[in-house]
Amino acid sequence: MIQARPTRRAVALGLGSLGAGLALRPAAAAPVTLRLSSSLPADPNSAHWLWYDRFAASLKAKAGDAVQVRYFPDNQLGKESDVVGSVKLGVVDMMISGSSIWSTLAPEIGVLDLGYVFPTMDSAGRVLDGPAGAQLGRLFADRIGVKVLSWGYSLGARNVTARDSAESPAALRGKKIRVLPVANFVATLRAMGASPTPMSLGEVYTALQTGVIDGLEHDAPTILALKAYEVARHVSLTQHICNPQTIVIGNRAFNKIPAEHRDAVLAAAAEATEFQRSQAATIEAKALATLKANGVGVHECDRAAFRTLVTPLWDEFVKAYPVTKPILSAITQA
Repeated sequence: MIQARPTRRAVALGLGSLGAGLALRPAAAAPVTLRLSSSLPADPNSAHWLWYDRFAASLKAKAGDAVQVRYFPDNQLGKESDVVGSVKLGVVDMMISGSSIWSTLAPEIGVLDLGYVFPTMDSAGRVLDGPAGAQLGRLFADRIGVKVLSWGYSLGARNVTARDSAESPAALRGKKIRVLPVANFVATLRAMGASPTPMSLGEVYTALQTGVIDGLEHDAPTILALKAYEVARHVSLTQHICNPQTIVIGNRAFNKIPAEHRDAVLAAAAEATEFQRSQAATIEAKALATLKANGVGVHECDRAAFRTLVTPLWDEFVKAYPVTKPILSAITQA
């Protein structure tokens, strides 16, 4: 039997139906790529990298390539003092940092920087996982317009690393110590006896080499990652501040994430934070051991004497920012 050829009209109708069917299929959404800023190097001794590395792996497992976060270490997107404004405006999507720098936009956040207010990082975690952390999260949202994804740990307490040891207020007196350019860091180190010198972290190594500063204060793994111990050979275990790491995403950036993948981002952040916290104490101990192996002096301190000098700042801060009174109470009662 000879089959009749389809008419031009039939072909046109068939192609039209095919086109209509294709039009009904949803187009694949383009991947969302976000930029995450960090002031620290991409180093295993960096609290920032430790968090990001687990976050990226977890996000990949949960969302595939639909949401990708690119990591920019070493202030590649700008100094922290500038990046906080960029995240607020949506120019930079995300930032991982100590909580301290955000007090330049909302000074109440500086409650986390009060000297000796947290005895350990674990005590900070317990507080920030509760109502005090929720209240601080609302401050970030209402006053700055950004979302706190999670509260991570610094990899240990902050200590004074300098050319000479500083086991007491008398030994620290007058030494030029690099601090973050935020009010409570300056006030705390001044109360301890030092001459606080605000400076970007990226400028510290050269400033130590040239004698612009005598030292800096930071946790031991960061001292190792920055190689600051090459020019500042003494770590004094002042343990004066245990402030958290804060992972923040701008509102515009969060709204760019497709709704069906937002839970994956939040879950990946929670998993990364849990992992980072679980590793912090071990990494701090290894960093101190490595510093000692490199000939760095690690010195115990008269922390009670330092604490006595610093605690009057707590009342001064609460008087200036009454909204922080319940937060401080929650911290000190934890």
